[in-house]
Amino acid sequence: MIKLQIIGRLGKDCVVNTVSGKNVINFSVAHSEKYKDSQGVQQERTTWVDCSYWTDRTAIAQYLTKGTQVFVEGSPEVRTYNRQDNTQGVSLTLRVREVQLLGSSRSDSGGQPANSGGVAASSNTPVTADAEQVDDLPF
Repeated sequence: MIKLQIIGRLGKDCVVNTVSGKNVINFSVAHSEKYKDSQGVQQERTTWVDCSYWTDRTAIAQYLTKGTQVFVEGSPEVRTYNRQDNTQGVSLTLRVREVQLLGSSRSDSGGQPANSGGVAASSNTPVTADAEQVDDLPF
């Protein structure tokens, strides 16, 4: 088994679809890293990963908005396709097993996941896709 873990930010709001009676949440995660090239010049490289999360628990979709920082884990798949100019392209996709919200969008100053309405706190305990929303919190 190959497992891929990514920490990055969503490039746009997720989309929830139903395929053959099953729910899938589709979203793209960008991971950027800075490095110095051979001449010592600071560079930045961004890798985009398309994610598909097959789940019946679609309540997390409201938190998967553009700019939100997430941790995703799953099995990678490499897909090839033909571009319009007849050259071959390659894309990296991830069949997600786990999603954790790590932070809000950069434009959100509240410190909570974007559009969360205060449901999830931004403590060291991230909200996972397996978490159920509870109306009567014990604190």
